[in-house]
Amino acid sequence: MFYAAESAGGGSLTPLLMIVLLFGVMYFLMIRPQQKRRKEALQMQSALAAGDEVVTIGGLYGTVTSFDDETVTLEVAPGVHTRYARPAIAKVNKPVPQAEIIEDVNAKE
Repeated sequence: MFYAAESAGGGSLTPLLMIVLLFGVMYFLMIRPQQKRRKEALQMQSALAAGDEVVTIGGLYGTVTSFDDETVTLEVAPGVHTRYARPAIAKVNKPVPQAEIIEDVNAKE
């Protein structure tokens, strides 16, 4: 009877280990990459300067004309200025040197 009482009251660590393992996998596959992307976006948005060509989250292309702590003013066409929140800037386009554009056009002909 002593042995029966021991085996009936004993528990297994397997379910607890599976929960910890599942949390670890979720962290490395979902949480950590999202934090990294957010950190890169904040760095990009804080490094904006006048004259940068950007794309908003809505797909609007424009050139930064002025900015402050919370907003960015873009020139989307000659003489047309619009104001956006900094987090609305999705990407900064790097200008392509003219020599590369000419080489690409010549290669296609």
